[in-house]
This record gives sequence, C-alpha cells and structure tokens, in this order.
Amino acid sequence: MNFDDYCQQKAAPPGSSTYYALRRARAASQPLLTALFALRRELEETVKETSDPAVGRTKLAWWHKEIAGLAAGSPSHPVSKALAAYLPDARDEYPALQELLAGFEMDLDQARYLDYPNLRRYVRGVGGNFASLVSRAAATGLAYGAAPASEWSAPLGEALMLAQFVAETGNDARHGRIYVPIDEMQRFNVTAADLINRKYTDAFTELMRFETQRARDAVQTALAAVPADARRVQRTLLALAALALALLDEIERDGYHVLHQRIALTPIRKLWIAWRAK
Repeated sequence: MNFDDYCQQKAAPPGSSTYYALRRARAASQPLLTALFALRRELEETVKETSDPAVGRTKLAWWHKEIAGLAAGSPSHPVSKALAAYLPDARDEYPALQELLAGFEMDLDQARYLDYPNLRRYVRGVGGNFASLVSRAAATGLAYGAAPASEWSAPLGEALMLAQFVAETGNDARHGRIYVPIDEMQRFNVTAADLINRKYTDAFTELMRFETQRARDAVQTALAAVPADARRVQRTLLALAALALALLDEIERDGYHVLHQRIALTPIRKLWIAWRAK
C-alpha cells in the first residue's frame, strides 16, 4: 500500500464526515490535507485508544521523533512520507506540528478539566492549531495569502472541537475522559458517574443543552469571521463546520441521547451538506 492509500484509509474512510469534507478541497491540495487528517487520526488513536498511559507516552514519544525526522527530511511512517511529499517545506510547519503533539499529550496528563478556561488550553492546542494547519495547507501554491488565516481558522477549529465533545460525550466517558468542565457539571448537578453509567436525567438534558448551544454559537461565530476571499479555498473547513452544525441539530432533536450511542448523519445527508457548504 502506498502512502496516499494509507492516509486515505486512515483519515477519510468512505461515508465519514472527513471523506466528504475533503472532496470539497481543490484537487491540488487534497493529498496534503488527507495526510494532515491522517496524522491527527494517528495521534488520536495513540492517546485515546491506548488503555495504558505509559504505552501511550512511549508511542507519542515515537511520534515526536518521527515529526523531527520529517522536518529533517528522513520520514519513515506512511503519513510522514505523505507530508514530506506534499508540504512545500516541512521545516516551516515543524513548530505547528510540535504544538499539535503537545496538545494531544495533554490527554495523557489529565482526563478532567476544572473549568472552561482550562479546557480551552486543550481545545486550542488540538482543535485550533489543527485547523490553522489545514487552512494553510488548503491555500498551498496559491497567491491567496494564508498568513492571517489563524485569525479565523483557529477559532473555527476550537468550535469544531466543542461540537465533537458534545457528540462524543458518552464514548469519551467510557474511555475515562470527560471534556465537560467540572464546575459546569456541578452547576447542573451532573456527576462523572452519571456520564460513565449512561444515566439520563433532566439535569443531564439541561447540561447538554448548554454545551450544545455553546458549541453551536462558537461554530456560527467562527464561520461569520471567515473572509469572503478565503471561502472558496477553505471549503474543507467550511464543510466540516456545516456538518458539525447539522449534527448538533440532530443531537438536539434526539433529546441529547449521546451517552449510549453515537448519533450520526447518514452518508447521503453528509454529501448534501458538505456539497452546499460555502
């Protein structure tokens, strides 16, 4: 299997939201974007699907060395080889890739967050930083300047992360991670045990209504800040935002029953939403 096929299977299997969002990108930028999403998936699996934190740290340390190898021109992993093939200069993005690794490393250090400001450190490191990487990759080779992209892409990435937290509440809790701040759970009288044991209550519904509305407001605010001259180039991020808003609406219609299942959009609906995003 060549590195392009590997990245495609890792990042965007058919029917996934990423699959349809990547199809909105310029053909010239799709391989690089796919490699970036594949890297993110590799890091997610490293920290979230490894039960032993020591093993997770060992694997993440390997990725630190691999990203350094990428910057030095000697990648060994299929994802790194793809990034080396398509990044104009891997050394330029090395600091951002290090920040992405550091963000995921937080998952090995803590599974709960006292309040929203503390949670935002993680959201910025993983969500905001990744969206900025994507925005620059989408504009690679164009006269359109990506330098100020972080002004709108980072907030959009953070907002997409908040939406993901809502959708993955139950799955994250089953893996020992709760991204709802402790003070907000206390405010709504919901406990960690309620989430882990899939306990639906009126209090949980109100908590999720609050979390969902915050995520929705964040996505809509970030979308409004995307410059008009960037929209045609940045359709992957715009599609992901449209898909996130549609999924939040679906979760709300379902009564926030996210503890025992992953609520999802159908592939045909994803295709339609992603295609209309602009």
